[in-house]
Amino acid sequence: MNHTLAVTGGQRNTALMFSTLAFTLCFAVWTIFSIIGIQIKTDFNLTDTQLGLLMATPILTGSISRLFLGIWTDRYGGRKVLALLMLLTAACVFLLTFANSYIMLLIAALGVGLAGGSFIVGVTYTAAWFNDAKEKQGTALGIFGGGNVGSAVTNFCAPFLLIAIGWQGTAQVYASVLAIAGIIFLLLAKEDPLKENRKQLQQQGFLEQLSPLGDVRVWRFSLYYFFVFGAFVSLALWLPH
Repeated sequence: MNHTLAVTGGQRNTALMFSTLAFTLCFAVWTIFSIIGIQIKTDFNLTDTQLGLLMATPILTGSISRLFLGIWTDRYGGRKVLALLMLLTAACVFLLTFANSYIMLLIAALGVGLAGGSFIVGVTYTAAWFNDAKEKQGTALGIFGGGNVGSAVTNFCAPFLLIAIGWQGTAQVYASVLAIAGIIFLLLAKEDPLKENRKQLQQQGFLEQLSPLGDVRVWRFSLYYFFVFGAFVSLALWLPH
Protein backbone atom coordinates (compact mmCIF):
# COMPACT_ATOMS: atom_id res chain seq x y z
CA MET A 1 0.00 0.00 0.00
CA ASN A 2 1.22 3.51 -0.84
CA HIS A 3 1.20 5.70 2.26
CA THR A 4 1.63 9.41 1.51
CA LEU A 5 1.45 12.07 4.19
CA ALA A 6 -0.39 15.26 3.26
CA VAL A 7 2.00 18.11 2.50
CA THR A 8 1.55 21.77 1.64
CA GLY A 9 2.82 23.62 -1.39
CA GLY A 10 5.25 25.51 0.80
CA GLN A 11 6.76 22.28 2.12
CA ARG A 12 7.15 20.94 -1.42
CA ASN A 13 8.85 24.12 -2.62
CA THR A 14 11.18 24.20 0.38
CA ALA A 15 12.21 20.58 -0.23
CA LEU A 16 12.75 21.35 -3.91
CA MET A 17 14.91 24.36 -3.05
CA PHE A 18 17.10 22.39 -0.63
CA SER A 19 17.55 19.43 -2.96
CA THR A 20 18.34 21.61 -5.99
CA LEU A 21 20.93 23.67 -4.12
CA ALA A 22 22.51 20.50 -2.71
CA PHE A 23 22.67 18.93 -6.16
CA THR A 24 24.17 22.10 -7.65
CA LEU A 25 26.98 22.10 -5.09
CA CYS A 26 27.60 18.38 -5.54
CA PHE A 27 27.74 18.76 -9.31
CA ALA A 28 30.20 21.64 -8.93
CA VAL A 29 32.44 19.40 -6.82
CA TRP A 30 32.00 16.46 -9.20
CA THR A 31 33.59 18.44 -12.05
CA ILE A 32 36.28 20.16 -9.97
CA PHE A 33 39.10 18.40 -11.85
CA SER A 34 38.14 20.29 -15.00
CA ILE A 35 39.84 23.32 -13.43
CA ILE A 36 42.26 22.19 -10.72
CA GLY A 37 43.39 19.38 -13.03
CA ILE A 38 45.19 21.98 -15.15
CA GLN A 39 47.47 22.92 -12.25
CA ILE A 40 47.72 19.34 -10.99
CA LYS A 41 48.99 18.26 -14.40
CA THR A 42 51.83 20.78 -14.13
CA ASP A 43 52.69 20.04 -10.49
CA PHE A 44 52.76 16.26 -10.96
CA ASN A 45 54.10 16.34 -14.52
CA LEU A 46 51.19 14.29 -15.86
CA THR A 47 50.64 13.25 -19.44
CA ASP A 48 47.35 13.98 -21.20
CA THR A 49 46.41 10.31 -20.74
CA GLN A 50 47.07 10.46 -17.00
CA LEU A 51 45.07 13.67 -16.68
CA GLY A 52 42.21 12.15 -18.66
CA LEU A 53 42.16 9.12 -16.35
CA LEU A 54 42.18 11.40 -13.31
CA MET A 55 39.22 13.35 -14.68
CA ALA A 56 37.34 10.18 -15.56
CA THR A 57 37.78 8.50 -12.16
CA PRO A 58 35.18 10.63 -10.30
CA ILE A 59 32.73 10.10 -13.16
CA LEU A 60 33.17 6.33 -12.85
CA THR A 61 32.54 6.39 -9.10
CA GLY A 62 29.57 8.72 -9.47
CA SER A 63 27.99 6.44 -12.06
CA ILE A 64 28.50 3.12 -10.30
CA SER A 65 27.54 4.45 -6.87
CA ARG A 66 24.13 5.58 -8.13
CA LEU A 67 22.86 2.01 -8.10
CA PHE A 68 23.61 1.52 -4.42
CA LEU A 69 22.67 5.07 -3.45
CA GLY A 70 19.30 4.64 -5.15
CA ILE A 71 18.62 1.50 -3.13
CA TRP A 72 19.70 3.16 0.12
CA THR A 73 17.56 6.21 -0.64
CA ASP A 74 14.50 4.00 -1.10
CA ARG A 75 15.28 2.31 2.21
CA TYR A 76 16.43 5.19 4.41
CA GLY A 77 15.22 8.38 2.75
CA GLY A 78 16.87 11.11 0.70
CA ARG A 79 17.42 13.50 3.60
CA LYS A 80 19.81 11.24 5.48
CA VAL A 81 21.53 9.75 2.45
CA LEU A 82 22.12 13.08 0.68
CA ALA A 83 23.40 14.81 3.82
CA LEU A 84 25.81 11.99 4.63
CA LEU A 85 26.87 11.82 0.98
CA MET A 86 27.79 15.53 1.01
CA LEU A 87 29.74 15.19 4.25
CA LEU A 88 31.64 12.13 3.05
CA THR A 89 32.43 13.75 -0.30
CA ALA A 90 33.62 16.91 1.44
CA ALA A 91 36.03 14.81 3.51
CA CYS A 92 37.39 13.16 0.33
CA VAL A 93 37.86 16.53 -1.39
CA PHE A 94 39.75 17.83 1.64
CA LEU A 95 41.96 14.73 1.77
CA LEU A 96 42.74 15.27 -1.92
CA THR A 97 44.90 18.24 -0.94
CA PHE A 98 47.32 15.92 0.92
CA ALA A 99 48.03 13.76 -2.14
CA ASN A 100 51.73 13.62 -3.03
CA SER A 101 51.62 11.03 -5.80
CA TYR A 102 49.52 10.17 -8.83
CA ILE A 103 48.18 7.01 -7.16
CA MET A 104 47.00 9.03 -4.16
CA LEU A 105 45.30 11.48 -6.53
CA LEU A 106 43.40 8.61 -8.16
CA ILE A 107 42.32 7.18 -4.80
CA ALA A 108 41.09 10.58 -3.63
CA ALA A 109 39.32 11.07 -6.96
CA LEU A 110 37.32 7.90 -6.30
CA GLY A 111 35.93 9.57 -3.18
CA VAL A 112 35.31 12.87 -4.93
CA GLY A 113 33.21 10.97 -7.46
CA LEU A 114 30.61 10.18 -4.82
CA ALA A 115 29.27 13.68 -5.46
CA GLY A 116 27.93 12.41 -8.78
CA GLY A 117 25.66 10.02 -6.94
CA SER A 118 23.75 12.98 -5.52
CA PHE A 119 21.66 13.03 -8.69
CA ILE A 120 19.75 9.83 -8.01
CA VAL A 121 19.35 10.66 -4.31
CA GLY A 122 18.01 14.12 -5.07
CA VAL A 123 15.66 12.89 -7.80
CA THR A 124 14.16 10.30 -5.46
CA TYR A 125 13.85 12.79 -2.61
CA THR A 126 12.27 15.47 -4.82
CA ALA A 127 9.85 13.09 -6.55
CA ALA A 128 8.60 11.84 -3.17
CA TRP A 129 7.53 15.35 -2.18
CA PHE A 130 5.42 15.65 -5.35
CA ASN A 131 4.02 12.13 -5.23
CA ASP A 132 0.51 13.43 -4.51
CA ALA A 133 0.84 16.24 -7.09
CA LYS A 134 1.70 14.33 -10.26
CA GLU A 135 0.80 17.28 -12.47
CA LYS A 136 3.71 19.20 -10.92
CA GLN A 137 6.21 16.38 -10.58
CA GLY A 138 7.76 16.79 -14.02
CA THR A 139 8.23 20.52 -13.50
CA ALA A 140 9.80 19.92 -10.08
CA LEU A 141 12.24 17.37 -11.47
CA GLY A 142 13.08 19.73 -14.32
CA ILE A 143 13.94 22.46 -11.82
CA PHE A 144 16.00 20.00 -9.80
CA GLY A 145 17.83 18.89 -12.95
CA GLY A 146 18.91 22.50 -13.42
CA GLY A 147 21.47 21.71 -10.73
CA ASN A 148 23.71 20.64 -13.61
CA VAL A 149 24.61 24.33 -13.70
CA GLY A 150 27.06 23.38 -10.96
CA SER A 151 29.57 22.53 -13.69
CA ALA A 152 29.26 26.10 -15.00
CA VAL A 153 29.75 27.42 -11.47
CA THR A 154 33.02 25.52 -11.26
CA ASN A 155 34.18 26.61 -14.70
CA PHE A 156 33.47 30.24 -13.83
CA CYS A 157 34.51 30.49 -10.18
CA ALA A 158 37.24 27.89 -9.70
CA PRO A 159 39.76 29.60 -12.03
CA PHE A 160 39.71 32.71 -9.82
CA LEU A 161 40.29 30.57 -6.74
CA LEU A 162 42.99 28.61 -8.55
CA ILE A 163 44.93 31.78 -9.36
CA ALA A 164 44.45 33.23 -5.88
CA ILE A 165 45.09 30.25 -3.59
CA GLY A 166 46.27 27.34 -5.75
CA TRP A 167 44.60 24.00 -6.41
CA GLN A 168 44.91 22.80 -2.82
CA GLY A 169 43.25 25.94 -1.49
CA THR A 170 40.51 25.66 -4.12
CA ALA A 171 39.78 22.09 -3.09
CA GLN A 172 39.68 23.11 0.59
CA VAL A 173 37.19 25.89 -0.15
CA TYR A 174 34.99 23.44 -2.06
CA ALA A 175 35.24 20.89 0.76
CA SER A 176 34.29 23.48 3.37
CA VAL A 177 31.29 24.77 1.43
CA LEU A 178 30.03 21.25 0.75
CA ALA A 179 30.46 20.19 4.38
CA ILE A 180 28.54 23.24 5.63
CA ALA A 181 25.81 22.55 3.07
CA GLY A 182 25.61 18.94 4.22
CA ILE A 183 25.12 19.97 7.84
CA ILE A 184 22.51 22.56 6.91
CA PHE A 185 20.65 20.01 4.77
CA LEU A 186 20.65 17.47 7.60
CA LEU A 187 19.36 20.02 10.11
CA LEU A 188 16.82 21.92 8.03
CA ALA A 189 15.56 19.56 5.33
CA LYS A 190 12.58 17.41 6.25
CA GLU A 191 11.92 13.71 5.80
CA ASP A 192 9.93 13.10 2.64
CA PRO A 193 6.25 12.12 2.98
CA LEU A 194 6.82 8.54 1.78
CA LYS A 195 8.81 7.46 4.81
CA GLU A 196 6.09 5.00 5.83
CA ASN A 197 6.65 3.11 2.57
CA ARG A 198 10.30 2.57 3.44
CA LYS A 199 9.34 0.24 6.26
CA GLN A 200 8.07 -2.16 3.60
CA LEU A 201 11.12 -1.66 1.38
CA GLN A 202 13.49 -2.40 4.25
CA GLN A 203 11.99 -5.87 4.38
CA GLN A 204 12.85 -6.53 0.75
CA GLY A 205 16.05 -8.27 -0.29
CA PHE A 206 18.77 -6.65 -2.38
CA LEU A 207 17.99 -8.76 -5.45
CA GLU A 208 14.30 -7.95 -5.17
CA GLN A 209 15.06 -4.25 -5.45
CA LEU A 210 17.09 -4.95 -8.59
CA SER A 211 14.05 -6.42 -10.35
CA PRO A 212 13.63 -3.36 -12.65
CA LEU A 213 16.78 -4.54 -14.46
CA GLY A 214 14.58 -7.19 -16.03
CA ASP A 215 12.70 -4.51 -17.99
CA VAL A 216 14.28 -3.80 -21.38
CA ARG A 217 13.13 -0.17 -21.16
CA VAL A 218 15.53 0.39 -18.26
CA TRP A 219 18.45 -0.65 -20.45
CA ARG A 220 17.19 1.37 -23.41
CA PHE A 221 16.90 4.62 -21.45
CA SER A 222 20.23 3.92 -19.76
CA LEU A 223 21.78 3.77 -23.22
CA TYR A 224 20.23 7.11 -24.16
CA TYR A 225 21.49 8.62 -20.92
CA PHE A 226 24.95 7.16 -21.51
CA PHE A 227 25.38 9.05 -24.78
CA VAL A 228 23.57 12.31 -23.98
CA PHE A 229 24.72 12.97 -20.43
CA GLY A 230 28.07 11.31 -21.06
CA ALA A 231 28.81 13.74 -23.87
CA PHE A 232 27.87 16.69 -21.67
CA VAL A 233 30.14 15.60 -18.83
CA SER A 234 33.02 14.86 -21.19
CA LEU A 235 32.88 18.32 -22.71
CA ALA A 236 32.44 20.02 -19.32
CA LEU A 237 35.57 18.30 -18.02
CA TRP A 238 37.91 18.45 -21.01
CA LEU A 239 37.16 21.77 -22.72
CA PRO A 240 38.83 23.95 -20.02
CA HIS A 241 42.01 21.93 -20.52
